[in-house]
Amino acid sequence: MSRAIVVVEDDESIREMLRYYFQSVGYTVRPYESGEAMFEGEADQSPPVLFILDIMLPGMDGLEILRRLREGRGTSESPVIMLTARSAEMDRVSGLENGADDYVVKPFGIMELQARVKAVLRRTERRGDQVLTCGDLEIDPAAREVRKGGKLVELTFKEFELLRLLCARRGVALTRDEILQTVWDYDYTGETRTVDMHVKALRQKLGDDVIATVRGVGYKMP
Repeated sequence: MSRAIVVVEDDESIREMLRYYFQSVGYTVRPYESGEAMFEGEADQSPPVLFILDIMLPGMDGLEILRRLREGRGTSESPVIMLTARSAEMDRVSGLENGADDYVVKPFGIMELQARVKAVLRRTERRGDQVLTCGDLEIDPAAREVRKGGKLVELTFKEFELLRLLCARRGVALTRDEILQTVWDYDYTGETRTVDMHVKALRQKLGDDVIATVRGVGYKMP
């Protein structure tokens, strides 16, 4: 699965500390100094596993970023941790009421933040076992069953994982390389017929309109 964390923090020293630490424990970190820069930079990226947002930012503040993320089709369920000042109790309340998963008060220790990140991601993984519905498709990760119009459809392990990914990110165009990295768990920049063959198999089993080809990019579930 994706191992990217997006950090939005205008304090360069904190931003660099978070980038250095999370990269050292295996994450890819995409750091930004403002909400405007983040939305521009993330436009062509697949959603990260987590957003870490400072509330007090120049221009668009963290609460506005959170609101926009929750309204976004590809980020409405993305985990978000807010960084807040010790005295900003109302900001913390507003963040949680508007869909933040947790908050960390500044100044904070990096191990405290890491513990909060692990806890939020564990909760997210449990949410990932919930049944996904896309049109007349029902995808049950726990039972590893797919039903179309109520009828059980037999899929291979990778076909199931590919369908689950596309449904979970419905409306988001994913490149073949992103799909390979997520479903097959490796980076591969050469021949990508593996993805094409699995998409073809899914279309044969579920219908040609289930997965759309995005010319020059890859695939998405409309």
